[in-house]
Amino acid sequence: MGVLSRLLRGLVRGADRMSEFTSKRGSKTHYKGRGAKPTGLRLSSRKFLSIRAMIPEFVVPPLEGFKLKPYVSYRCTEGTEPPLTAQSLFEEVVAPQIRKDFEEGKFSKDSLEKYGFEPTQEGKLFKLYPKNFVR
Repeated sequence: MGVLSRLLRGLVRGADRMSEFTSKRGSKTHYKGRGAKPTGLRLSSRKFLSIRAMIPEFVVPPLEGFKLKPYVSYRCTEGTEPPLTAQSLFEEVVAPQIRKDFEEGKFSKDSLEKYGFEPTQEGKLFKLYPKNFVR
């Protein structure tokens, strides 16, 4: 393409749409910012009303006597523990209690709430049966 055809195409199509839109490309009043969320509202009188609930609050526990470093090297070896599954969690936490009560003669099918089982799913956000039941 020649210089004139590129110039004509630029006038017809406008500015290059593929380049990044920065605050330098906007008008004098345009301020793009850095992607931070606003912590309030701009009123019709052009004033900014700061809302306390929108201001992020960082809760950091006390780290006195904490010996670990905040960095983990990528060269460290992988962990040796297998991933935690529902089956392994049941076998480690609930099964010993059930086995102990069964041997002592205290186990009853009617009192499964003692081991963390719930008789109904009423009032639960995600019900396991019948819609989300794994088949």
